Amino acid sequence: MIILKSPQEIEKIRASCRIVAEALQLLEKAVEPGITTLELNDIAERYLKERGAAPAFKGYRGFPMSLCASINEEVVHGIPSAQRKLREGDVISLDLGSLYEGYYGDAAITVGVGEIPEVARKLLEVTRASLECGLQQVRENNCLSDISHAIQTAVEKEGFSVVRIFVGHGIGASLHEEPQIPNFGPPGRGPRLKEGMVLAVEPMVNVGTSDVRILDDKWTVVTQDGSLSAHFEHTVAVAKNGCDVLSRFN
Repeated sequence: MIILKSPQEIEKIRASCRIVAEALQLLEKAVEPGITTLELNDIAERYLKERGAAPAFKGYRGFPMSLCASINEEVVHGIPSAQRKLREGDVISLDLGSLYEGYYGDAAITVGVGEIPEVARKLLEVTRASLECGLQQVRENNCLSDISHAIQTAVEKEGFSVVRIFVGHGIGASLHEEPQIPNFGPPGRGPRLKEGMVLAVEPMVNVGTSDVRILDDKWTVVTQDGSLSAHFEHTVAVAKNGCDVLSRFN
């Protein structure tokens, strides 16, 4: 069941998303060679708590940390560690959620560490652009799969692939709600978008194959062929005038 949110609920989700956006801005500035993913996790967790929010991911289905920090071929759900130091040329996706006054916020960015290779720069640009293409389809009476199709088209025309096993989702008083939002598929399918829907749209894009596997830690998802991956995410509301991006960075 898709839960439509009232204007008051959307403002509460926006407040939670704003905390996530601010924390991600802090993390982006902190990314540099030599910092550990555990240090990044601690920056995020400390900021959420300072703002009166709880880390949405910590303890969720047993996930041990507040931040998902996924490096290079890691797609999503990388577990922060004191042993994982960033190196010049890496790319790292930073996925963060908050719970604030009963409502969740969720967003993700992928950041280059120092000077990164040209293929990595293009990957980040294409993934970010594919998210924006998807968001352009977030308006009343469009179909849910119009978002999916726009993302897939933007990615594949650049020669990259979209991850198919992991998808976006509804969000609100629960971290994951209906509907699921694939990053691929034909247009014109699925439920019609209605004012009050709140969606977490999150393309995950690989340089090589779309196939992925999960490591022995039962969380970290990596590309099957070891190619680079990137991940960007916004939480958005379907509004009368189109797409209201609740997690937009200032």
